[in-house]
Amino acid sequence: MGDGTSETKSSNQMWGGRFAQGPAAIMEEINASIGFDKKLFAQDIRGSIAHATMLAHQGIISADDKDKIVHGLDTILSEIESGQFEFSRRLEDIHMNIEARLATLIGPAAGRLHTARSRNDQVALDFRLWVKEELQKCEGMLTGLIAAFLDRAEEHAETVMPGFTHLQTAQPVTFGHHCMAYVEMFGRDRARVRHAIEHMDESPIGAAALAGTGFPIDRHMTARALGFREPTRNSIDTVSDRDFALEFLSIASICAVHLSRLAEEIVIWSTPQFGFVRLSDAFSTGSSIMPQKKNPDAAELVRAKTGRINGSLIALLTVMKGLPLAYSKDMQEDKEQVFDSAESLELAIAAMTGMVRDITIRADRMKAAAGSGYSTATDLADWLVREAGLPFRDAHHVTGRAVALAEQKACELAELSLADLQAIHPDITDKVFGVLTVEASVASRTSFGGTAPSEVRKQIAWWRTRN
Repeated sequence: MGDGTSETKSSNQMWGGRFAQGPAAIMEEINASIGFDKKLFAQDIRGSIAHATMLAHQGIISADDKDKIVHGLDTILSEIESGQFEFSRRLEDIHMNIEARLATLIGPAAGRLHTARSRNDQVALDFRLWVKEELQKCEGMLTGLIAAFLDRAEEHAETVMPGFTHLQTAQPVTFGHHCMAYVEMFGRDRARVRHAIEHMDESPIGAAALAGTGFPIDRHMTARALGFREPTRNSIDTVSDRDFALEFLSIASICAVHLSRLAEEIVIWSTPQFGFVRLSDAFSTGSSIMPQKKNPDAAELVRAKTGRINGSLIALLTVMKGLPLAYSKDMQEDKEQVFDSAESLELAIAAMTGMVRDITIRADRMKAAAGSGYSTATDLADWLVREAGLPFRDAHHVTGRAVALAEQKACELAELSLADLQAIHPDITDKVFGVLTVEASVASRTSFGGTAPSEVRKQIAWWRTRN
């Protein structure tokens, strides 16, 4: 999208008398953005209607010209939505395609629409409107994903599973608690989305090319008409700012990382070696040669899209990093990355929401694994501190000896005899066996935000009031 400080001269030469010849084929190819910025047609038309309405209200154009412009723009919107509109690469971008068609429909009045604006503030408006709408869509989708996790957490508040650090069995937790970890992650993503909407809720239109305009426009009027909180406050920054696009890509990247972590767990959990979950046919595929296979392709593709989204963030950061104020043509390269990432993120969230709701939890396999790897060792150490009065470091040492003995005997901690345990430390009593089961372990973790079923249910209830 080019500098909008000039008027349209003809359908293939829009820069006026300064240029004697039209662009060469290569220049036309590199300059054109209609192949991707046509996605902004609805925002462009909406912004133009608001701008024309304001111009008429301020007496800058006549009411009759405004009515012609609005009717023509409504006609163009219908043509585009019905697939009848013919986009032209010779007209460079969405703005000039719409303006040229408007001139055909209503004649000279179309030329008045560009009064007191530039393509610089026009594209800033269109793109900002599009990103704002996309963020609102993501907010709704994240709310749906959070709701899916809350339902599964409630269903499995008491389902015991192993908790991991370093992908090694650490302590027993509940699957409900594990689900709530993702609620927290995606809750932060949704909070970032909401903050970004608030942050970017300023209207660019009226900044013109970079210096504002001498026409008596009312930027507050157009801001209200377009659903913005207020107009931007510096015309130079307005046309050169793409922070809103970078913020969207940053949010998308962080969210994609969370989705990828979830995808990785689903991939691991669905293996025969773990067997914690069973994938539905809706989100898995078979093998062309191995009939027994059920591959977690949807999860794997979500995991892969993270690289694509992260790459878009780096690409736009690199485009923007060396640009002097104000507008530069480099900024035409801002849209494809955002459009692609938005599509990828929407698809990934939708796929994960479907998988979370659709997946079968194998509670028996989770419980069997929860007690492996001496996962209740910390409970033994805590018991020694609480009941035998040992300093934790001493209790840790005693517990380590108990684990070594269990390994030697090829049994679990709870299967050691009282005599075995008292040989390690004489103050151990038979009451210790009450804390060595995985159910007792998780039930005891009642600290705020802990894995105890009672605490998990409290957190579910709290999140339901915020959802």
